[in-house]
Amino acid sequence: MNEGGGDNPFSLRAALGLTAFGAVVFVALLWMIGAGMNTGSTNDGGAHAGGKGLNGFAALADFLEKRGHVVRRTRSDKAFSDPALLVLTPPHSAKAEDIANAIQQHRYAGPTLLILPKWLATAVPEGGEGKARAGWVLLGGASVPPWRDGIPALGPLDLRGREDARGWNGLGRSGPLADPHTMSMASGRMMPLVRDDSGQMLAGFLDDDGYYPVLAKAAGVDPGDGEDDSLFPVVVVSEPDLLNNYGFADQRRAMAALALIDRTMGEARMPVDFDLTMNGHGRNANLLTLAFTPPFLAATLCLLMAALVAGWRAFVRFGPPRKGTRAIAFGKQALVANAAGLIRRTRRLHLVTGPYATRARERLVRILALQRVADVAAAEAAIDRALEARKPGATPFSEIAARLRAAHRPHDILKAAQELHALERTLIR
Repeated sequence: MNEGGGDNPFSLRAALGLTAFGAVVFVALLWMIGAGMNTGSTNDGGAHAGGKGLNGFAALADFLEKRGHVVRRTRSDKAFSDPALLVLTPPHSAKAEDIANAIQQHRYAGPTLLILPKWLATAVPEGGEGKARAGWVLLGGASVPPWRDGIPALGPLDLRGREDARGWNGLGRSGPLADPHTMSMASGRMMPLVRDDSGQMLAGFLDDDGYYPVLAKAAGVDPGDGEDDSLFPVVVVSEPDLLNNYGFADQRRAMAALALIDRTMGEARMPVDFDLTMNGHGRNANLLTLAFTPPFLAATLCLLMAALVAGWRAFVRFGPPRKGTRAIAFGKQALVANAAGLIRRTRRLHLVTGPYATRARERLVRILALQRVADVAAAEAAIDRALEARKPGATPFSEIAARLRAAHRPHDILKAAQELHALERTLIR
């Protein structure tokens, strides 16, 4: 391929650029499909980490990212077994067994933060009155989740609504509540971390057989000995306005949310996984997802590098390009070569021995100006006499011709033909 020359409309650089661009776009498309970017936005007005409405937790996730935490928005229940802080934000329609299963799977993997739902929200049409943005909601009434008593690990939760709450305090901080409609909880198994101004518990941790000194200190209780030091804590927040986008409108609540996250992690430094499966955004893994997920990511990268090397070798030649040749060349020599090739492929060399000897005899008769006779024996005898006169003692023509006609093996045919050719050269000189 010559740059800018010949009949090729594209130069080497142009062809290489088009190929590289197509390969990059194709790999990017595969990665986007594997990463789930073709499943639509999670900003649907729900109370989860993808929701940007008042009831969502997108502000909390973004705030933790800016504070240096590794934040993952998980869409598979396999994350329940990953070592991380698992944040569960189930809706009112969630199933109690799903929540209980998630908490149980995560007990020995990392701490769990369960945020109970409260608001019944409706989505605001985008671009409507007030120039609403995508994901904005209107908050309706507050409602206690129906699955509150169906989680065995937590025991029965006595959730109570209050319409005149004003402030909160805990974790060494205090401030006003985002809304007077609050939801508090009461349980003999929960140790309070945050209370409202009447002393009702808004957030607390499960008092079980684990050892949680950081949470115990924040709650002002004795941490105890802890029979199972491999357990991680479970923290329950009954008042979501302490952590959702509505609550993040106040700096004091935002800093209290960060303090609650830090106390829940304790002395460990780990990623934060916001679960989206219970909010209807679960996604099953496919082959493309696995291809861009460790440990299969290493094999995918090796395959891409091998394709890159193969493509580069296709563009880099060893020397100038070979010119195309005709399948059947012009001239008598090419015709003879084609005929010889056909005979060789058919493996019928013995069929040409007689005609070859005949043509040699006719050439010698013509060149030596011998009398043309119909008798083959007489013609060959005349050639033998001419050869004896030129080179006494040489093998007669008739003997070599007879041996050529009788030969069947390629070696014998070639040897006799060479002797006949040498005899012709002797007589022609």
